[in-house]
Amino acid sequence: MAGLIAEERASTYLDLEATADREKLRDAALYLSGHAEELVILDEVQRVPELFQTLRGLIDEGRRRDIQAGRFLLLGSASIDLLRQSGESLAGRIAYIELGPFNVLEVHTAAHEKLWIRGGFPDSFLADSDEASAVWRENFVRTYLERDIPQLGPRVPVETLRRFWTMLAHLQGGLLNAAQLARGLAVDGKTVARYLDLLVDLLLVRRLPPFHVNVGKRLAKSPKIYVRDTGIVHTLLGLDDRDAVLGHPVAGGSWEGFVLENLLSAAPERVKPWFYRTAAGAEIDLVLQMPDGELWAVEIKRGLAPRLDKGFHHARQDLNPTRSFVVYSGAERYPKGEAVEVISLGELASLLATV
Repeated sequence: MAGLIAEERASTYLDLEATADREKLRDAALYLSGHAEELVILDEVQRVPELFQTLRGLIDEGRRRDIQAGRFLLLGSASIDLLRQSGESLAGRIAYIELGPFNVLEVHTAAHEKLWIRGGFPDSFLADSDEASAVWRENFVRTYLERDIPQLGPRVPVETLRRFWTMLAHLQGGLLNAAQLARGLAVDGKTVARYLDLLVDLLLVRRLPPFHVNVGKRLAKSPKIYVRDTGIVHTLLGLDDRDAVLGHPVAGGSWEGFVLENLLSAAPERVKPWFYRTAAGAEIDLVLQMPDGELWAVEIKRGLAPRLDKGFHHARQDLNPTRSFVVYSGAERYPKGEAVEVISLGELASLLATV
């Protein structure tokens, strides 16, 4: 996307998965030059990677004519190849915006639990029933594995990648143990790292790094792993509704991942997320390093009566965060001990969105 869209104006939409629209770009420079005064939306742009060089020439030509920003809106699946192509040919001419699924600031408070169970993909969240939502998510997983990932280039056996993705769902919120995953898949550690890199690059999985600080203690070195959309977590584990999720051991990790993703989607740019854990048991689920250097500590508890253990307090003593919160399933906001606030997910997301 060359700059930000400054105002509403005429637009042209091309779906580059459609043969007819790709045919229009057989001579891309000629076609796009005829729409220089419009916003041109190019969907699934990763299907035509050779287009980036043409866009670079058109953007530079437009700049010479004082057409500065908002000419092209590029949409598509994240991929290694896409980022490499755009980074090489459109450096200085492009801004990236990650469009995540629905978050708690975009749906009614009463629907937050449904958002957790179904996930944030619109067709899943807005489905007429839990069954219809589950069917949509299963089709999404299958299509991604069987069509989308192979089209992006990496050659990974479909069933192997699904098993790996499912293993990560079981691990939700846990420390990465690459050797254990490798044994489970009967592959080597390098292959596990390649699979994990692929799912992270596709924005399907998050690696939350440990916070390293000189406190004279042994700290966790492995990242924590989350499948980013909780609806997909539940589908991979065969959990189609609220009762199934609440009766499964993954419920706590799933809630933690749900809170994490929603807070990060609301947080300002340049916020750095971490977790903190020592060998002695001091732990904070989420440490947010704000752009001004402040540290916010966030402990995540599912339920209406959150209890804090000694590990959280010891971790606070180690890090001395500026603000400390406990996110829980309730709606009331109240203090809990010295400099710690119990707060709902929606309220903390709103607070982060105003920073």
